[in-house]
Amino acid sequence: MILDKETKQIVATAFSAGKTHDFTLFKRSHGGIAPQTLCLGDSGYQGLAGVHENSRTPKKKSKHHPLTPQEKAENRELARQRILAEHVIGRLKVFRLLSERYRNRRKRFGLRFNLLAAIYNFEYASPP
Repeated sequence: MILDKETKQIVATAFSAGKTHDFTLFKRSHGGIAPQTLCLGDSGYQGLAGVHENSRTPKKKSKHHPLTPQEKAENRELARQRILAEHVIGRLKVFRLLSERYRNRRKRFGLRFNLLAAIYNFEYASPP
């Protein structure tokens, strides 16, 4: 799911048949993101810079290399920018399509999710 930060609207979605990691799906579809567009990802998107030049992901600590206070501050700032995406996912889970196991035809999942994204864009993201 790709969001526009200013309008808070869902811009694009991508799906796959079966279990696929989000980053693998992003690499396949690439979402049509322009190279100058800033792309923010969580720690599951490590290696995003190799696919999209203008991107940011949090730094991970390792057993022998803990994070410096500077890196922790950068991770905190990135989390503040990414929280919008988590709020949108939370609002979409109200519809229960994402919060529970999907037990209907797989072919229709993309259509139904796109309909929910349109409802979200119309109801929540439009100005009052």
